[in-house]
Amino acid sequence: MSDFAPAGDPAIPDYGQASDCVINNGAFCTDWFISQWSTVFWPPLLSHIVMVAIAVLIGFVIAFFAGLLAYRKKWLAGPIGMAATFLYTLPPLALFQLLVPFTGLSLLTVEIALVCFTLVIIFQAVLVGLSGVPDDVRRAATGMGLNRNQVLFKVELPLALPSIISGVRIATVLTVSIATIAAFVVDDGLGSPIIKAVSSPFNTQFVGAGALAVLLAFALDGLLVLLGRGLTPWTKARS
Repeated sequence: MSDFAPAGDPAIPDYGQASDCVINNGAFCTDWFISQWSTVFWPPLLSHIVMVAIAVLIGFVIAFFAGLLAYRKKWLAGPIGMAATFLYTLPPLALFQLLVPFTGLSLLTVEIALVCFTLVIIFQAVLVGLSGVPDDVRRAATGMGLNRNQVLFKVELPLALPSIISGVRIATVLTVSIATIAAFVVDDGLGSPIIKAVSSPFNTQFVGAGALAVLLAFALDGLLVLLGRGLTPWTKARS
């Protein structure tokens, strides 16, 4: 006798009993969300955080040094700002399309695009913060014997930190949002379960992944607020 089941009797795996919420396709089925957390939601959430962290970190380094350069060489502020603004105005999907022939359907394509969208925000924040330092403060620092670099790092940059942190906050929240569209390029991040859920009538996956993206943006913004308060304790004392 054969060990295999006859062709007419397929073996159907038992996935257990679905809840009434799942059967009726409720707006959000908590039980299904919890049971699928480790496979459907947690891996995309983790990869989304990594994507955002890489993009914001690289974007910050580029924009920060570009801002310092534009602050020292005033004539560069216009060209650098225009180039960063141009990249920012490109629709995300269009930028992905432009990059794919060169970098393929890869995480590199996603990161290049995400970095581009952070540049103008952080660049302007650095430039505005440094330009907003009162001239009297600069003159007082120079009168105390500080050279130009010492004035920059010991006086101007600390006073510009609130503006810089605000720029990083905006860039981070924006990147969390745009990174969901990256699922059109790579099957990664919270955009992946969102896009897969769009083609399905089941609501919970779409609502759950979308809610996680919103909560992630709030959480990262809150962490940056705390970081800003820690780096600029004098602003709290002044208020």
